[in-house]
Amino acid sequence: MPWQERPAGSTDIMWRYSENPIIRRDQIPTSNSIFNSAVVPFEDGYAGVFRCDNKAVQMNIFAGFSKNGIDWEIDHEPIVMQPGNTQMIQSDYKYDPRVVFIEDRYWITWCNGYHGPTIGIGYTFDFKTFYQCENAFLPFNRNGVLFPQKINGRYAMLSRPSDNGHTPFGDIYISYSPDMKYWGEHRCVMKVTPFEDSAWQSTKIGAGPIPILTDEGWLMLYHGVINTCNGFRYAMGAAILDKDQPEKVKYRTQPYLLAPQVAYEQVGDVPNVVFPCAALHDINQNRLCVYYGAADTVVAMAFGYLDEIVVFTKENSL
Repeated sequence: MPWQERPAGSTDIMWRYSENPIIRRDQIPTSNSIFNSAVVPFEDGYAGVFRCDNKAVQMNIFAGFSKNGIDWEIDHEPIVMQPGNTQMIQSDYKYDPRVVFIEDRYWITWCNGYHGPTIGIGYTFDFKTFYQCENAFLPFNRNGVLFPQKINGRYAMLSRPSDNGHTPFGDIYISYSPDMKYWGEHRCVMKVTPFEDSAWQSTKIGAGPIPILTDEGWLMLYHGVINTCNGFRYAMGAAILDKDQPEKVKYRTQPYLLAPQVAYEQVGDVPNVVFPCAALHDINQNRLCVYYGAADTVVAMAFGYLDEIVVFTKENSL
């Protein structure tokens, strides 16, 4: 998996790849921006589903492949869905995908346009043919993130109920399904913080990459938002959820792990955004690689040691 050691003299828990951004905004001929995208190991390399907004700023998802997880070949045409467990595959837009392998296939979730934003679900076996399923929820909802295995015999997904615009609120919820079609038992997982306790996550929060199972529970990276005098600012934090009851939060970072600090995160179509959507990890080597959208314009990477992130989350918990 991609990796770069912590820079000499740095004490940061997470650090940026020195060659960021790894995907330019104009990587394919039609793109205005490529960001908030998902990556998984696939065959002898990696596959991904990428958010590419075209030059009309129409939002859609595209497949891509890489040998090393850094240099990507992204299809020039968006994914065309086939009917999966439904014939209703209407979609006004698709954005902010996540991808996870569960049992025998790769499941994709995204923000799907169906009379407003909701959570779309699909799957693929080869990243060439894709099948769209029923939307998980009624509008309005964003940030659908599946767990990588069933919990107590059911599929589980994190999401953030929202509104139809640039939502000025948002908490993380979990829902369960027996079959990836019908979702229920919705439970609140985590709310925004009081401004005086942790201002960077006081306006809205949302789940990021697929949760990672550790000895302490599910490590969930998430984004938090503060509403500043110059608009929303997105940063990344971490929480640890109970293994068997992930609606229970054991620990949650008061300080952020990564926030907009460098030019490609601060300057772009939407300034001051760090938005994690995917993570590769190696438990044996204790490594974590996070893919994140920067300033709603490009894709960048950051690294960290899993055990350090877990310890930091426990020792700096709200």
